[in-house]
Amino acid sequence: MAIYSSNPNATRNFHIEEKFEAGVVLSGSEVKSVKEGKISIKESYAIIKRGEIFVINSYIPKYNNSTFINHDETRDRKLLLNKVEIRKLIGKTKIKGYTLVPMKVYSKKNLIKFEIGLGKGKKLFDKRTDLKNKDIRRELRRDFKNKTSI
Repeated sequence: MAIYSSNPNATRNFHIEEKFEAGVVLSGSEVKSVKEGKISIKESYAIIKRGEIFVINSYIPKYNNSTFINHDETRDRKLLLNKVEIRKLIGKTKIKGYTLVPMKVYSKKNLIKFEIGLGKGKKLFDKRTDLKNKDIRRELRRDFKNKTSI
């Protein structure tokens, strides 16, 4: 499974409660550009329009060897999910504070897939405690390495 892009801000800014795997509707030049690894989802987010889920602001540059017919680089891209999953996400996102965040883009059985997470925004103190815990884990690993190398 090749991972083409991931969103580092997703786990930093949100408590991810559930993850969903979704297909995506792409044109031919977009697929070739993604398979070259030229996709960015750092500032993208997912919304629900007319009972369908779309990824907004994902950046896929134009494919170098394509013809004069190219795609728009930041167009809205439709995600493909089951009706049951879409209804579940619609119900959850109506609750205050929940949002849909693209986590990563990868290939599975030669198809491009998006992993989206249902997350709730972190407060500033949550981010601080995460940083403290990360520093503590780093120090413990460093101490453990020093003790085993002696």
